[in-house]
Amino acid sequence: MLMRWEPFRELVSLREAMDRLFEESFVRPWGALTRWAEGPAVDMYETDDAVVVKAALPGVKPEDVEISVTGDTLTLRGEVKREEKVREENYVRRERYYGSFCRSFLLPTRVVADDAEAVFENGVLTLTLPKAQEVKPKTIKVKAKK
Repeated sequence: MLMRWEPFRELVSLREAMDRLFEESFVRPWGALTRWAEGPAVDMYETDDAVVVKAALPGVKPEDVEISVTGDTLTLRGEVKREEKVREENYVRRERYYGSFCRSFLLPTRVVADDAEAVFENGVLTLTLPKAQEVKPKTIKVKAKK
């Protein structure tokens, strides 16, 4: 069976391999660590009555988390503290992030920060921010004139 030789096919795959090598080595050498250094992964969604924020905070104690709302900006601050006492030269691999983090988000609507509720369970912080009364959807009934 004869196969048609396409010299550019090998050239493209070699270029893709070199691009990936360069990116993994120099552009983002720490992978998941740099992502966590930017702050924890967060999901934010709206219900009819509230804005709900869920943040993955593995290894963080609830007392090490600070939550603030200023205007339409929500800020999460905290610190992941190193617990074990292992000498640096004994590590074979180290991927877990330690240190402080801070992330800020624009809230999609006005909220009542004084009535907010924060629950920490299994490494996930769930923050429920009730919407301000004036932004909650209101239903207006239409009456027919007789």
